[in-house]
Amino acid sequence: MLSLGRLHLITDTRPGRDPLTVVRAALSAARAELVVQVRVEDSATDREAYDLARRVLALCAPYGASCLVNDRLHVALAVGAAGGHVGADDLPVGAARRVLGPAAVLGATAREPGTAAEAVTAGASYLGVGPCHPTATKEGLPPPIGAAGVRAVAAAVDVPVIAIGGVTAAGVPALRAAGAYGVAVVGAVSAAADPARATTELLGALTC
Repeated sequence: MLSLGRLHLITDTRPGRDPLTVVRAALSAARAELVVQVRVEDSATDREAYDLARRVLALCAPYGASCLVNDRLHVALAVGAAGGHVGADDLPVGAARRVLGPAAVLGATAREPGTAAEAVTAGASYLGVGPCHPTATKEGLPPPIGAAGVRAVAAAVDVPVIAIGGVTAAGVPALRAAGAYGVAVVGAVSAAADPARATTELLGALTC
């Protein structure tokens, strides 16, 4: 199985947010256990995405933490990120794998066993599975699948399953019991009064 950090932090670049400060705080607590996925708003330019990804990658490097780029695979290649992640409306997994090459980390979004297995066959290194619970950090998401949905996907594939969507430290044990290798968060860290402490709590829940 792919060696991958169990805690994935997705950058929150909505107005009024400070993703670099949050990433710094999370890295100070998680170090190499953190995977930072650079995700920008659809309205962001490629230059803005590139500048953020470049700065995040520089923050990750001293800790040996992985940096991935969501959707904009050309940006991932341009900054030298470890890989990227594609959602249902992005490039097909097979095409994304051809873009990134055979050695890159490639995540794909899935919510049911059939599409999950197809994504792995097409070249996905890991799967982001959800939304597990209701979340306000992204609009237009399908209904939550809960721990039972995560269990169904995890049983169908042999790559790491990263549960996403409304994840909190309190909810991590149920997701781990369902077969999730790790979790991806936005608000649980970015909206926390103390992002470093929130990161520590999430890691504790993942490793207990």
